[in-house]
Amino acid sequence: MNRKPWIASVSGMIIASLVLVVSPANASDYAYTSARNKPVYDYARVLNVEPVIRYVTVTTPVKECWEDVEYTTARNYRPARVGRTIFGALLGGVIGHQFGSGSGNDAATIAGTLIGAAAANNSSRNEPYYETTQSSHPVRRCETNYQSHEEERIDGYDVVYAYHGRKYATRTPFDPGKRLRIRVDVRPVPQ
Repeated sequence: MNRKPWIASVSGMIIASLVLVVSPANASDYAYTSARNKPVYDYARVLNVEPVIRYVTVTTPVKECWEDVEYTTARNYRPARVGRTIFGALLGGVIGHQFGSGSGNDAATIAGTLIGAAAANNSSRNEPYYETTQSSHPVRRCETNYQSHEEERIDGYDVVYAYHGRKYATRTPFDPGKRLRIRVDVRPVPQ
């Protein structure tokens, strides 16, 4: 009798048995892992939706403008006294020339010139060198003020929904409408 084929067939049976025993265990682990990694979604009926409202104070800048009058003061330098002195000399010379006759005419003209120049020089000496003038002109002025008012802001929605006869509550960032998409999570409970 040849023993080698018998050992080969027994070895093959043992290996096949192990494969059959181990495979279902691995298959169930694989199936459980796959189902756990893929979530299941369904829809629940919405029973009630209430917005969650908060009040905030909003401040806005408001620019207000108006027309105003601005006054300016200017100091202007007066013309030099030399101009007045020359004008006084010319005027005095013309007047003196009218009073003199003959050879005294030249003396009267010179005397009128000297008297006119001296009078004009003295009159300008008593006045200040600068004159002050005031003027007004329209100016547009603006000012920024702030106005505050309260506004409602919706922070989310408190939702009550029913799924398989049970009621649940949650807060969502949106109004779900009549149906709410939910994730169904089934997990085994250890015994």
